[in-house]
Amino acid sequence: MNARSEPARAEPPQTGRGTPARPPLVRELLLVAGLFLVYKFGRQLATGHTADAFRNARRVWDGERALRLPDEGSVQSLLLHCDALVQSANTYYAAVHFPATVAFLVWLYLRRPAHYVWARRVLAAVTGAALVLHLLFPLAPPRMLAAAGMVDTARVYGPSVYGPPATDELSNQFAAMPSLHFGWALMVAVGLVVATRSRLRWLWLLHPLLTLLVIVGTANHYWLDVAAATALLGLALAVLRPPHRRRCALPQRRAQPRRRAAAGPELVGAAR
Repeated sequence: MNARSEPARAEPPQTGRGTPARPPLVRELLLVAGLFLVYKFGRQLATGHTADAFRNARRVWDGERALRLPDEGSVQSLLLHCDALVQSANTYYAAVHFPATVAFLVWLYLRRPAHYVWARRVLAAVTGAALVLHLLFPLAPPRMLAAAGMVDTARVYGPSVYGPPATDELSNQFAAMPSLHFGWALMVAVGLVVATRSRLRWLWLLHPLLTLLVIVGTANHYWLDVAAATALLGLALAVLRPPHRRRCALPQRRAQPRRRAAAGPELVGAAR
């Protein structure tokens, strides 16, 4: 009796081979939609600080030169050699950011529910912290700063997602630091590297690398905007740890020797 009942206690019932249940779809749609709305419209709270935004831009530009960081213009000069290349960069900036993040969350929701919850929490934390910084430190992008001497590639070559700053009511163009374009792209890559096991999964890091070149080359962000986004994401990842997919398989492996040990005495008794 004791030998038979002990393995039953060692194997708690599991559903779906230990796979975590997906969160309710309607709730997640509302949460993710809320995250995007906060990103899109929450930044408008920082409008009306034009003078501060340009003062901060000059400080950031001078600070980068004091740190001997590469001139953002050197990246843009590579794009300006070819109209098709600069237009492709503008298209990437305008069209890839949101769809790539949505596709990332949808795939995790369908294939890796536990990683989906973790990634959604990290993105929400980074976005919330970024909006606070946008309020505290309004910053004009380098395309608006005369001292940078850079071209507004989206306005000159197209396509552009921004209108004139004075009349653009859909976005706050003085919210350059931190760069959520880069922060979200880096989280997409990190999330896919953590959640998958393919040897080629590290190629996902090309997405934030390409995003980095695009946002700097199109004069939408400074190097320090990227550094701030990376720091925020690093802090969020340190606090919100990813799930371990192998955790559910361990109890099954440990229970097998017990099952054999319990079967041993029963066979001896049967032989008698």
